[in-house]
Amino acid sequence: MKIKSPSAWSTIFCLGVLSILLSGCASWDGNGQYTPDKTYKITLLHTNDHHGRFWPNNHGEYGMAARKTLIDQIRQEVTAEGGHVLLLSGGDINTGVPESDLQDAEPDFKGMNHIGYDAMALGNHEFDNPLTVLRKQEEWANFPLLSANIYDKQGNRLFDAYHMFNFNGVKVAVMGLTTEDTAKLGNPEYISAFDFRNPVEEAGKLVPTLRKQADIVIAATHMGHYPNAKHGINAPGDVTLARKVNGIDIIVGGHSQDPLFEPDVQNGTAILQAYEWGKYVGRADLEFKNGQLKLIKYRLIPINLKQKDEQGNRVFIEQEIKPNEQLKAFLTPFQEKGQAQLGQTIAQTNGKLEGDRHVVRFKPTNLGVLIARSQKEKTHADLAIMNSGGVRDSIEAGTVTYKDVLIVQPFGNMVAYVDLTGKELMDYLRVIASKPVDSGAFAQFDGVKLLIKKGKLVSATIKGKTIDASKTYRLAINSYIAAGGDGYPKMDGHPNYVNTGFADAEVLKAYLESRSPINVADFAPGDAVVRQ
Repeated sequence: MKIKSPSAWSTIFCLGVLSILLSGCASWDGNGQYTPDKTYKITLLHTNDHHGRFWPNNHGEYGMAARKTLIDQIRQEVTAEGGHVLLLSGGDINTGVPESDLQDAEPDFKGMNHIGYDAMALGNHEFDNPLTVLRKQEEWANFPLLSANIYDKQGNRLFDAYHMFNFNGVKVAVMGLTTEDTAKLGNPEYISAFDFRNPVEEAGKLVPTLRKQADIVIAATHMGHYPNAKHGINAPGDVTLARKVNGIDIIVGGHSQDPLFEPDVQNGTAILQAYEWGKYVGRADLEFKNGQLKLIKYRLIPINLKQKDEQGNRVFIEQEIKPNEQLKAFLTPFQEKGQAQLGQTIAQTNGKLEGDRHVVRFKPTNLGVLIARSQKEKTHADLAIMNSGGVRDSIEAGTVTYKDVLIVQPFGNMVAYVDLTGKELMDYLRVIASKPVDSGAFAQFDGVKLLIKKGKLVSATIKGKTIDASKTYRLAINSYIAAGGDGYPKMDGHPNYVNTGFADAEVLKAYLESRSPINVADFAPGDAVVRQ
């Protein structure tokens, strides 16, 4: 494989394994195969980590109706030139916006039908709900939901491993892969009967078979892009996949929610990812001829994203994309449903409560403390721990609505507690203290003061006193981490474990209501948790 003169917007790649492509050419028999010496044009479009954003935000950014307008324009352009369009998703359609969550992502899956998606990888958040909900979403979707590495305990695949497309004789195999971290990220109540196998190993078995059937092999994955394969606590992602499995031409990824403005080329495989929420549509213009696939041009196209000009006004980064009126009309009833309840004002706050992903997974924040404190006080606990992966957004200064709360805590986990001896609690805290930054397992605390050096717990005090091994302490946690979610020690089998039956979002809502107006300084983490 050779890489030719790369540049930001016009990069040419020869993809794939030449010996396999050449053998494909040699086996051409003129019957349903591609035509020798003919150049086929294929445009690959992709999104990932949609998370319920079927409707634009308050600034008019992204949204499925505008996405459809753009994709329709690209389809018309490509078709007029005799080319073909393939539209894929890197998964995580579920969880993130109340209007979507309350309706099991029905507007999102049906909106994808309107846009014309061809296939998607199953993401870990597709398992935030019972399997019955996911099967219902499969019925809504006019496209396959793919994953080659999810099995039942009897060894049967639960979903299609791949789907074949035929573009006038050019056969394209799209394989789905899901992070094996779903076993700890998914709701343990719903996934105990599933076996999330190593996707790299599954791909290693499947790709040679696909290469015998297809001219192009694409992996739609929800595994994460970790530069130079440095995935830390996370399961291996797309770079590891590309390096260890020969024969994948393109990886359309998701999970790490990265904007890859240029493909990351590893072992002849181009890795693509389009950030999150439909903020961008990735566009890869490909040419296929005589067994060779070339990536002629690649870019991420913003969907009405804006930036502030010198006067502080929000202006479009690129041209405005008008929403498709038919899709907007279809989605409007879903958006309006429940708005009266979701728009209800529950509190006022004098500053931002910080829950942004790239902050809350790296350091203690006031919102992390507030959520933990709300659960601690609800259960009359001594301390509380909140996994940062369960904090999905910030709460801005000013009016706080019920919708804001549901966006922050969309999973519907229950508040729980467990009474532990001091020894048991210290053992638990040692595990939690070792959770690294940049992961959903990174913990937020309230009621305890910790000193952590190089990922190891040095000291822990409650109300200024060292934890006594012989005393009993009450720890507030949510049902997700109690069941072993995010790799936390399982607590739901402990004889002193109690699931209160109160949903975390409802507990947070009641806490905010009872203490409004909220003074954010009251929840400043300070030096309660020191990491050295």
